[in-house]
Amino acid sequence: MKNVSVLILGLLCFGILSCQEKKEEKNNEVPQAVWLSFQKKYPGEDDPDWKLDDHGYWESHFKQDGEKYRADFKADGTWVETENDIKKKNLPEAIKKVIKEKYPDEKITEVEHVLNAEKGEFYDVEFKRKGKNMDIMFRKDGSIIE
Repeated sequence: MKNVSVLILGLLCFGILSCQEKKEEKNNEVPQAVWLSFQKKYPGEDDPDWKLDDHGYWESHFKQDGEKYRADFKADGTWVETENDIKKKNLPEAIKKVIKEKYPDEKITEVEHVLNAEKGEFYDVEFKRKGKNMDIMFRKDGSIIE
């Protein structure tokens, strides 16, 4: 047990030292700490596509049960969030009701179910706008996250 703890600690240290990764990194150069966190959170998923995003997070793109997911991790392996696209019809009824009341003339362009380390579970609904689209985050009960 002690040897396993030392091994895990060593791997985490290696991952932390890998924080100096550059944006041109390829899939096989994902920090070890990120890989370990990903494998712990998504056991059995061993072929994600990786990309370093503009925020410095490692994005993993993968499928589970035929659905596309994206999970973000900091270089030290800390999970940030996971999101997947869903259909408008699959939104909770409370959210549909608020959209009908507050945004009746808005056209929805995208809906995502999000699990976030800081904000918890929410639904991100994107409405079409000239220029930049408008995103509204809803809790399952229909309340809006400011």
